[in-house]
Amino acid sequence: MTHPLVGQPAPEFSMTDTHGRTVESADLAGSAYLLVFVPFAFSDTCTNELIDLRAADDLLTRDGLKVIVVSCDSVYTLKAWADTHSYKADLLSDFWPHGEVSRQYGVFNPRKGLATRGSFLVDAAGTVRWAIVNPEGEARDVAEYRGAVESLLG
Repeated sequence: MTHPLVGQPAPEFSMTDTHGRTVESADLAGSAYLLVFVPFAFSDTCTNELIDLRAADDLLTRDGLKVIVVSCDSVYTLKAWADTHSYKADLLSDFWPHGEVSRQYGVFNPRKGLATRGSFLVDAAGTVRWAIVNPEGEARDVAEYRGAVESLLG
């Protein structure tokens, strides 16, 4: 499955956050959101990416934008990672059904059972406006997120 093309409706989702709450894409209607898929919370590259994102206050506190990190890790693993690294932004678990949302976005690697490094910026109407999928082991740059968000929200 390929990731949704820019200009297409974003796949709907329902996942659990680190507090046990269900978060659905429908809850985000009227607001732009950046979905950041990561393979595993405690891997070096993922940890470094999330620490960089944690430091990006301009993105995390921007009006009209929600930053959401998604992993196929369990809620408990994501909670432990968030506690260890003082991460306050939303971390959602795509653990069960395993990788269902990652599959919908075309970033699930069934051979390894993880989400690849894909990021998708969705506008307030639910349309994908920007997407990037990095090769295995290649971290994304927060500056790319800033550029995409700036293009969308000004």
